[in-house]
Amino acid sequence: MKRFLLPLAVFAVLSAFLAAALSHDPRRLPSALIGQPAPAFDLPQLQPDGPRLSNADLKGRVWLLNVWASWCVSCRDEHALLVEFARRGVAPLYGLNYKDEPDAAREWISRSGNPYVASIVDGNGQVGIDYGVYGVPETFVIDKHGVVRYRHAGPLTAAALDTRIVPLVRRLQSEQVR
Repeated sequence: MKRFLLPLAVFAVLSAFLAAALSHDPRRLPSALIGQPAPAFDLPQLQPDGPRLSNADLKGRVWLLNVWASWCVSCRDEHALLVEFARRGVAPLYGLNYKDEPDAAREWISRSGNPYVASIVDGNGQVGIDYGVYGVPETFVIDKHGVVRYRHAGPLTAAALDTRIVPLVRRLQSEQVR
């Protein structure tokens, strides 16, 4: 009887670890950037005639950075919501086109609608790495001081926008810049 206790105990421990892993919400991945300055970037815009864009250009306003790619199926799921968000004019939305072919990205945006004030090209993925991107899409809220205030992993939902992001953006917009 005792010889069955060790395998049973090992099975119980493994089952507990598996249950804990399955109950974890992957959208609640931790981000070391919350409360920290947003990583610096200076990248070309997706539109070839556009000037380079850096995060320094965006200081003094609250803005969102949406990491996307034309090859990303989940990005397609959230795209109509991003177009509607941009139409509402809550805050400027900038795109970070992640490890994508610029021609494919331009064609996809042209066909699907462009919610972005500008979309910058992160061809080698370095800026995505700097932001701790686990996978596309991901969306970040950056405050007037250039500090990351929120990160949403995975496709945005209307509920996430209406209950978390829009209220946060409105609160951050009402704060005074020091």
